[in-house]
Amino acid sequence: MKVIIAIDSFKGSLSSIQAGNAVKDAILRVDNNANVIVKPLADGGEGTVDALSSGFDSEIIELAVNGPLLKSVNAKYCILKDTNTAVIEMAAASGITLISDEERNPLFTTTYGVGELIKDAIKRGCRRFIVGIGGSATNDGGTGMLNALGFEFLDKNNNPIAYGAIGLKDLFIIKTDNVISEFKECIFNIACDVTNPLCGEKGCSAVFAPQKGATPEMIKDMDAWLSNYAEIAKTISSNADKDYKGAGAAGGLGFAFLSFTNATLKSGIEIVLEETKIENDIKEADIVVTGEGRLDSQTVMGKAPIGVARLAKKYGKKVIAFSGCVTEDAEACNEHGIDAYFPIVRGITALEEALNTDNAYKNLVATAYQVFRIITSEKE
Repeated sequence: MKVIIAIDSFKGSLSSIQAGNAVKDAILRVDNNANVIVKPLADGGEGTVDALSSGFDSEIIELAVNGPLLKSVNAKYCILKDTNTAVIEMAAASGITLISDEERNPLFTTTYGVGELIKDAIKRGCRRFIVGIGGSATNDGGTGMLNALGFEFLDKNNNPIAYGAIGLKDLFIIKTDNVISEFKECIFNIACDVTNPLCGEKGCSAVFAPQKGATPEMIKDMDAWLSNYAEIAKTISSNADKDYKGAGAAGGLGFAFLSFTNATLKSGIEIVLEETKIENDIKEADIVVTGEGRLDSQTVMGKAPIGVARLAKKYGKKVIAFSGCVTEDAEACNEHGIDAYFPIVRGITALEEALNTDNAYKNLVATAYQVFRIITSEKE
């Protein structure tokens, strides 16, 4: 029996690899001759660095960078050694969780720290990047990131504009003379699960900026400034398209990548599945196991377990999912490739106890053990 396991992290308790190994332990207790392969899984957002770093020969890099408000924050990314690929979560440097509710104001938050992470990886020899751009605190069109890499955003007097969206109101010209030379050699795979354009009623200012602290007046101003930015960007990049799907991701960071880098925007789970080369293993599998901390109707909206399930169904494989808990509407998962799912909590328990790593591991092993007892008995 060959089983492929790719489980997203149970946030607060088990990492992707820990969850996968728990199921592997259970399967080998039932059948010690089983061929069980554990693959890391993430959806391109929070946890992607941890998942891919634990699933490959990798190095975690930690460094101090400028946070959303230019205060120093400690951020980490990883380098996958086999392919010399840097895996970066923009939220590590410019995420909304790095500032308090009172500090949220997209006029002044910047993506500069993201550029610092990229620059550091380039100096370490990386030319291939995976960048997750969810969870931003910013609406600066990615100008901060680009500035850290040597792009110059100047006003009519040839002076640098301010950081944050507020600076875009003065933008007159973009210069690329001082961009670091190695930048043109870099390829970026951008994990992006939104399709919003840069501007307009579905643009980043109107849709996402309110949760970042924007007022209606700010939204109107920033939308106009970003539109002007897009027009100026056209003068140096034929790829500058403010209406491109995903250009509005992360406050316009998607636009910056599309316009000024060799970048491709894809769903996060698609990028992770390609990076892990899991399809080659699924082709030969008897059973595919996936899951996440909570299965509900939102799981089918592009989350990692459904990505695995859809790939498995491409080859007609049975798919089992495990989760910390399930909701009444989780049956939607059955319509999207998951044949059966199983919550692992075995009795009434406090949330703190359920999230305890040791308890979660034991509960997952116990549940998977019972499930695979049935599966192996059917094969006898």
